[in-house]
Amino acid sequence: MSAATTTISSRPARSLASTLSVYAKEAKYEFLKMFRLPIYAVSTLAFPVMFYVLFGLILNPRQAAFGGTSVAAYLIASYGTFGVMGAALFGFGVGVAVERGQGWLEVKRASPMPPYAYFTAKIAMCLLFSTLIVASLLLLGFAFGGVRLSTLQTLELLASLVVGSIPFCAMGLALGYFVGPNSAPALVNCFYLPLSFASGLWFPIEMMPKLVQKIAPGLPPFHLAQIALCSIGANHRGSLTSHWETLLGFTLVCVGLARIGYHRDQGKLYG
Repeated sequence: MSAATTTISSRPARSLASTLSVYAKEAKYEFLKMFRLPIYAVSTLAFPVMFYVLFGLILNPRQAAFGGTSVAAYLIASYGTFGVMGAALFGFGVGVAVERGQGWLEVKRASPMPPYAYFTAKIAMCLLFSTLIVASLLLLGFAFGGVRLSTLQTLELLASLVVGSIPFCAMGLALGYFVGPNSAPALVNCFYLPLSFASGLWFPIEMMPKLVQKIAPGLPPFHLAQIALCSIGANHRGSLTSHWETLLGFTLVCVGLARIGYHRDQGKLYG
């Protein structure tokens, strides 16, 4: 414990400009690191786009509609949710677990870097990747799917999905502190894929079995998908306020679990 106290107290005082510069550099190098990892960049950027091209553009004619909304527009909201969820879970869940296993988090704690710069950089990275994913889906929909959204709807959809990725950042952080580096990718997928399917991200929830329709409202991705659908004027379930409240509660629970894992790791290091 004395070693931890010495390390923390020895951090030099910085000006606000210097602190912001450290945060910016940490975010920049976090993004470059993840962008240069093919397993992350391909899985987070290419998969949602690939699924959208296949199911939203190739297998569905332009005039196809669901509940008064074109299939191409509907799937931007659902696959956008799928994409930002993956960017957050793999960026935090797998990233934190691997860096814990490598001892990199201990190096970060011992360095004079501000303690929250590490987590802020990962959130910034996830938000940036989420923006790229949603923007890619929108461009494909506009160019090849005949999607017609107003500027306000486009911005609202983009903002809703990017901000809505934060609860899954919290979920990924909690997973990252409780799973090992080797098992992290498999365990994250055990959450990611079933949650996506059962929340109606691959197919409209109305087309799912009755049991799944009953389960879906208890799953966080369902609520983000309904927010995204609401932003483009599509049919959706529940109120916007209740969806955001559910995601906020989910975020707080995950942050609490992550905090327990963080202190557990510190206890192992410093007794």
